Amino acid sequence: MGNLAKAIPGDYVRISVDTATEPFWEAARENRLSAPQCTECGTFHMPPRPYCPQCQRKSFDWPTLPGTGTVYSFAVCHKSPFQDVEDFDYIPVVVDVDGAPGCRLVSNLVDIDPAEVEIGMKVIVDFNPIQDGWKVPVFRAV
Repeated sequence: MGNLAKAIPGDYVRISVDTATEPFWEAARENRLSAPQCTECGTFHMPPRPYCPQCQRKSFDWPTLPGTGTVYSFAVCHKSPFQDVEDFDYIPVVVDVDGAPGCRLVSNLVDIDPAEVEIGMKVIVDFNPIQDGWKVPVFRAV
């Protein structure tokens, strides 16, 4: 077994919040995965935006999702993106989110040997603390 993939260190992650993204980040801070669902046509979308990409309406529900998904795509990175942090393995991942048809979330896959990652594997959400008291969703293998 090689080194396990890690999350990007939270001290290096800062987000900006606006009216379109705040419900997503508030849910994450509460350890819940959520995505906007158009109240008119029912379409889920990610990333959050102020209008529905399907029908252009501006009204959304924010249901709590199961927190599971399937790896759609991934990459393995062996070098730290930060000059002052020792190199570590991290895995950017695109996850098909369960409970939100058509919704994909870009995140990181953590606590797994990079050699074991496969497209189609099942994952479950976890939350990594970042700056300013926020949390960012990350995923672990089921």
